[in-house]
Amino acid sequence: MVSDSLDPLHGLDPEQLRAVTAPAGPVCILAGAGTGKTRAIIHRIAHRVRSGDVAGRHVLAVTFTARAAGEMRDRLRRLGIRGVSARTFHVAALRQLRYFAPRLFGGRPLPELLDSKARLVGAAASAVRLKADPAEVRDLAAEIEWAKSCLTDPDEYPAAAAKAQREAPYEYDVVAAVYTQYEKLKRSAGLMDFEDLLRAAIWAIEEHPDVAAQVRSQYRHFVVDEYQDVNPLQQRLLDAWLADRDDLTVVGDASQTIYSFAGASADYLVSFPRRYPDCVLVRLTRDYRSTPQIVALANTVIRQARGSHARLRLTLVGQRPPGPEPQLRSYPDEVAEAAAVAEQCRELIAGGTPAREIAVLFRTNAQSETYEQALAEAGVPYVVRGGERFFERDEVRRAMVAIRAAARTEEPRDDLAQAVSEALTATGWQPGAPPSGGAARERWEALAALARLAEEWAADAEQPLSLADFHAELLRRAANQHPPEVEGVTLASLHAAKGLEWDAVFIVGLVDGSVPISHARTPEQLEEERRLLYVGITRARTVLWLTWGAARTPGGWSRRPSRFLPYQAQPELAAAAGRMPRRRRQAAVVTCRICGAVVQDGVERKLERCRDCPSDMDEELFERLRTWRLRVAQARKTPAYTVFTDATLVALAERRPTSTAELVAIRGIGPHKVALYGDAVLALIEGADPDDLPVPS
Repeated sequence: MVSDSLDPLHGLDPEQLRAVTAPAGPVCILAGAGTGKTRAIIHRIAHRVRSGDVAGRHVLAVTFTARAAGEMRDRLRRLGIRGVSARTFHVAALRQLRYFAPRLFGGRPLPELLDSKARLVGAAASAVRLKADPAEVRDLAAEIEWAKSCLTDPDEYPAAAAKAQREAPYEYDVVAAVYTQYEKLKRSAGLMDFEDLLRAAIWAIEEHPDVAAQVRSQYRHFVVDEYQDVNPLQQRLLDAWLADRDDLTVVGDASQTIYSFAGASADYLVSFPRRYPDCVLVRLTRDYRSTPQIVALANTVIRQARGSHARLRLTLVGQRPPGPEPQLRSYPDEVAEAAAVAEQCRELIAGGTPAREIAVLFRTNAQSETYEQALAEAGVPYVVRGGERFFERDEVRRAMVAIRAAARTEEPRDDLAQAVSEALTATGWQPGAPPSGGAARERWEALAALARLAEEWAADAEQPLSLADFHAELLRRAANQHPPEVEGVTLASLHAAKGLEWDAVFIVGLVDGSVPISHARTPEQLEEERRLLYVGITRARTVLWLTWGAARTPGGWSRRPSRFLPYQAQPELAAAAGRMPRRRRQAAVVTCRICGAVVQDGVERKLERCRDCPSDMDEELFERLRTWRLRVAQARKTPAYTVFTDATLVALAERRPTSTAELVAIRGIGPHKVALYGDAVLALIEGADPDDLPVPS
């Protein structure tokens, strides 16, 4: 009999159970934030292996980060499942290429993998006589990566970029020239980048039947995590692995698609049921992470979403006990905002919340500095996520060298924690109170995390552990990007926060131009920015603050709060936004009278509703208004839109004003037009025939 701890079916909710026990074949799991998606796919693999349906060695589970892949392997081991390959797309491709290299490359070694495009892209820019600064080089590298992820060659880039409305650092033809030169330099140096790695794996399978047969014999059952983030290149590799088979389980959430700028496309998730009409479709909506109050706010934000991805949005149902209401806070400027957030972090820590369970999230990394300074001044430890990886930090590298050196001369002892602490003192670290100052404290906290890890690891071990054992564990964690928890408030961008969670989350800088970012102009780009805020909100378990500063600096130009903020949930905030002193004229906040969303588009503001919200227009009145407008326009020998635009006619037919004051309240109808046409319009609304009304001269 299998114990509860090893039983893959134990402790699942009804929807998770349906996903786990679905028969072999295509399965699509739509999993909202905090609904246990990883649990569902891990337990599905374990259930199929334990029931004898599949052998572990025939399963390939792919995801997007080494950390997530490592977590998959660890959780499968805890369920007693061995032999499953859980890897990133790139690691899976690399392992296959290395195995088949002798027959694919005629005895030549696999080309060396390029860690970063920056150096070669800079050289390529210089070769085409382009003086690009480091930031522009990074942007050029990002464009090349997007193009290659979308299977777009250099000569195809200008058309593809124009169609996608890319915000490139230079003219599309210039970027294409740099892209062409980059490819030449890379080939001549015998290098390949990460996109080449996937293309080579595709080529190996598509063009070599013997390789295809062996790969497909090895891997027969596939699981793809975060399927909304798959790009065309990765999807083609997945198709090559699958061939004409359909034993595929995918899990994703279209509302968490936040990497479209890098080529990711939720279209594969959205179209999965069409591609596999007989697939099992399961929706996970029970949110076990956040309080019902936070879940309600997340639902409010994502309910405003429009576009194809919104068809698969999920309405989450909170499962936790109630908690405090999310706070929407405004401040005079960013300095005051940062100081208030830092003080609240200090109070939370004083009240018992561990610093590592608090996060401050922002849209761009450039916003981090203000919060680093505010937290340092408040005496609050912090960790910046998304900069250097933990195991690549200088102090951590030195610590690992010191631990390895100490392991060579180590004498048998039972106290691993003490041995690690002594090894760390060789790097200048001292236990006890941390030093003052933001950077110095951050370095101290990183090494303190190693000391705590040693304590925890030794406490969980069934037998004494050596420094050599601990060093090996650190190497394993480094390979899996699984750093120990550092005791400090996390500072991270909203993108870097994906997949993480904290007890308390502060989402800061929520002004238009930041969220949404200023260069998000198309409807698709704006919707991605909305999803980014949704992802940030769903990182919080218990405490959530959404904040914004009216100005960037004290006394600076005033800004308007993010259009995605749910003003209808806190009317006083909307009122505050309307009362803000302004140095330049700004549009007032307008909310949809149907769903309550903040509307920005000119037509939507005139209608006071989202384009996609249901219209309550009196169609017969609209037709009479159009007939009357045509008569007036012909009599005045002027285009019809100069009388009233179509949008104004729709607004009139929807809102049916009965007084001059109500007419003026409709955007686009000022005193001049009321004087010319007001009486006629009100008569039409009361039922008059257009032909019976006099035509203004």
